[in-house]
Amino acid sequence: MPLIHRLVTGLALLLAGAFAPALQAATVTIACGASAPEIEHCMKHAEAWAKKTGHTVRNFTQPANATAALAVYRQLFAARSGDIDIIRVDIIWPGILKDHLIDLKPYSRGTESEHFPAIVANNTVDGKLLGMPWYTDTGLLFYRTDLLQKYGRPPPITWDEMATTAAIVQAGERATGAKDFQGFVFQAKSSESLTCNAIEWIASFGGGRLVDDQGAITINNPQAARALATAAKWIGTISSVGVLNYAEEDARGVFQNGQALFMRNWPYAWSLAQSPDSPVRGKVGVSALPRGDGPGARHAGTLGGWQLSVTRYSKHPAVAADLVLHMASAAVQKDRAIRGSFNPTRPALYKDPAVIAANAFMANLLGTFEESVARPSGVAGLKYPSVSLALTNTAHDVLARKTTPEAAVRKLEGQLKLVRRERW
Repeated sequence: MPLIHRLVTGLALLLAGAFAPALQAATVTIACGASAPEIEHCMKHAEAWAKKTGHTVRNFTQPANATAALAVYRQLFAARSGDIDIIRVDIIWPGILKDHLIDLKPYSRGTESEHFPAIVANNTVDGKLLGMPWYTDTGLLFYRTDLLQKYGRPPPITWDEMATTAAIVQAGERATGAKDFQGFVFQAKSSESLTCNAIEWIASFGGGRLVDDQGAITINNPQAARALATAAKWIGTISSVGVLNYAEEDARGVFQNGQALFMRNWPYAWSLAQSPDSPVRGKVGVSALPRGDGPGARHAGTLGGWQLSVTRYSKHPAVAADLVLHMASAAVQKDRAIRGSFNPTRPALYKDPAVIAANAFMANLLGTFEESVARPSGVAGLKYPSVSLALTNTAHDVLARKTTPEAAVRKLEGQLKLVRRERW
């Protein structure tokens, strides 16, 4: 080949290589979350990926309310819209959205094995990995270390111990003038939050989780009734009647303002309790939720958290999947844990010195995350919202003393059979 031809050919190849990334670059839209901190932490890493790959990333701000966010996604999916590539998926959504998400296994290269098995199992529907774990949650018991020390009480192991200590401290603090002080605050508002609390109580007493992995309805048993009866005793004694309208932030507000000894909440409350302007900063401890008693009693926190999934309507599924894997990587999860107290879905990070230094409570809670109780969203699929609604209304009626625990679990069994009909 003449020299001039070789030079021209070489220059053409060089230019083609130089412009290839630009020609192939894609714009990917990701739902980072609803709050400013969530979006900031998310976009920091997404933009780092974009700079490295030559792609562009845009944020889609989803509604703060999970139910509202799910409704928005379902509307987009009904229209087969490609306006969003990656969505943030609640732990209970994979079975609901299974027809609209791609299988990530062809892209994951087996990295899902590095995450908590229970979360991966939750995200796998009909053999397809519909979401990569991003950060996890589980119900925890928060407590005032200074008040336990003041009254000479240890952190509780059982619900009975919790109730006894809460009554002692509540009486003592009210005697000193704190008339509104509560022994225990939790989420008793009729919502998914109460569903999570009720699942924890029932599992902690060995009462199962409403529907087992094979789809059998198991709620009508003595231990489940005993769990609900125990929780009902708290209302009007160690918990005000007002908790019947509490969601997560209501409970946190009371606890963080120094008006409660114990609180059930998600791990996010830790970093807020330790913020510079928090009245209880440096006075908060965290442990696994107490266990019940009787056959099968155990510590049980409801599995929560969020996954990242690629929609079937994405115009760039391979590029979107690559971003998902980057966001779920060990390096990104470590940084998010340190800077934002987002709980990693990778067990190895719970032994990382830098993560523990930023979140001391994580060091002792690896087992709690590993043993979390999943809601029956996978087996119930599209019918899970009806299952959850039936449970939360039943639990609320028991707490409000509108029915007995025994009658409640019998009625709930019947309701779930109607929801299931022939099959889930």
